[in-house]
Amino acid sequence: MFWELSALAIGLPYSRPGRSGNASQILGRVASSLFQPGTMSPMIVVVCVKQIPDPADPGALDPETKTLKRDVKLILDESDSYGVEMGLQLVDAAGEGEVRLVSMAPNSEVSGLRTALAMGAESAVLVSDEALAGSDALSTAKVLTAAIARCEPDLILTGTESSDGYTGTVPAQVAELMDLPSVTFAKEIAVADGVATVKRQTEDGYDEIKCSLPAVVSVTAGVVEPRYPSFKGIMAAKNKPVDEVDLTGLGIDPSTVGWAGAGQEITDIAEAPAREAGEVVVDEGDAHERVLAFLDDLKVI
Repeated sequence: MFWELSALAIGLPYSRPGRSGNASQILGRVASSLFQPGTMSPMIVVVCVKQIPDPADPGALDPETKTLKRDVKLILDESDSYGVEMGLQLVDAAGEGEVRLVSMAPNSEVSGLRTALAMGAESAVLVSDEALAGSDALSTAKVLTAAIARCEPDLILTGTESSDGYTGTVPAQVAELMDLPSVTFAKEIAVADGVATVKRQTEDGYDEIKCSLPAVVSVTAGVVEPRYPSFKGIMAAKNKPVDEVDLTGLGIDPSTVGWAGAGQEITDIAEAPAREAGEVVVDEGDAHERVLAFLDDLKVI
């Protein structure tokens, strides 16, 4: 595998001796098709999507577990809808292939998945198991990695971070566990001859990065316009396959995930302090001086 960062012209090795298993099997399959010049094969894009409580409904924290209650209907995280749309556009550009979804949610929840399926994704893998309650970011990455391997992807897309967690670490952890290249903050992706060319958004514009497939790419929100599910798509989504598996089906030891395997502990939660009223500056000819003094006190300038 290789990386090429055109702005810095740096190559990073990603071949690690001793790694084997699902990721190696995926690499072998892709090497036999995508890496041969002039050959074309159906493109399989896996998109990791999270189902979250509706942000329009104020969420509630469980006082015992100190975590967000998820015993309500869950919806597709808006930040992940951009990954779904990007995947659909890439498959359209390839001319053949499909988008497959991977999600981890409690209570066999599929409402958010059905929305993504109605957009055009072909199938989904849902991991649901009571032992997953309390999973931290690394545990989540372990579970997603095992589920992704079932889909045999050429490319894995994710959101940059979830709207209810904001850790922003899961995409890179999935890439590390699968021993694949990781590209973050993608604003544009093109695929040709087994190579992904990614425009990676930065504060000053973007870097153009090239990496071999398969790879894990996180998509920045707002870079594409997610399509609205049509009535035909909504009806078709009801019959699209959702493969529900538990930890046993993935071959994961329950003691390594959830509360049992978490590497962190929430010790306390508290209500956010009420926002105080700001200072009103009445201009009497010296308003600019008072504003500058105020900002200076805050060490802003």
